[in-house]
Amino acid sequence: ANAAVTSIASRFENQILTMPPPSRPTELNGVDNLYYPSFMAGEWSVTQTLVDASTPLGLKFVGGPNGVEDIAKATMEEARKKLNEPVTLRLRYRPTKWGVAEDRLFNTKQRLDAFAGKSVVAAVDYNNVGGSNRGSVLAMGGTEDDPLQTTFVRFKGPAAQKTFVVSHGAEKISDTQWAGYELDRAIFALTNQNTAPPLTTDTEVIWMFEKVNDDTVNAKLRIAGYLNAQSDTLYFDARNRAVSLQDYTLEMKRVSSA
Repeated sequence: ANAAVTSIASRFENQILTMPPPSRPTELNGVDNLYYPSFMAGEWSVTQTLVDASTPLGLKFVGGPNGVEDIAKATMEEARKKLNEPVTLRLRYRPTKWGVAEDRLFNTKQRLDAFAGKSVVAAVDYNNVGGSNRGSVLAMGGTEDDPLQTTFVRFKGPAAQKTFVVSHGAEKISDTQWAGYELDRAIFALTNQNTAPPLTTDTEVIWMFEKVNDDTVNAKLRIAGYLNAQSDTLYFDARNRAVSLQDYTLEMKRVSSA
């Protein structure tokens, strides 16, 4: 267990990260999810601040599907403009029979709208997959409101995005500290007559939560971007290593209990 703690926690310190392997099915198959510590249950007012943005393998790896360096420079300039700019949002975590799970419907909309600086999401729904589906949740004593893993976002413009959880893991470090990660695969597609192919992205989200008191949690978040074989010409050069890292701090104040 301690090795697992070290490996998740150390992913905040390492500049070279390798993509985690897909999770294997467990006894939670059908109700599988990333389950958070019990102290996270409820709704939180969050101030999230970008404190670092880097390209550990070099700029060309963030230059879009064809590795164009001018695109990469523009992308990083945009990211760095947002350094130390606090973004406020709400996040919810729901208690379930199996643990506390992120309310992905609420949180996905909150995050996308907050970081766009305007309302861009029309709707978020859950989709059923083998490892996490409503039928299994209900059959095993869960509810209609229990979060599932897979989300489908409809944007206000002609676009949609489906996000799957490929891999996840968690480790309790102490009674007040917890680290976890999730590897998400998102497929973004235009829904008008445009013939552009869907864009597939692989993103690892690494969390560290520290309970300060019942109403205050301090957190760290690292978002690691990976290239995808379907979308990126430099995929094989990256050798499954993260091509972008974004580090955030989060100050969380409880709004309500679960």
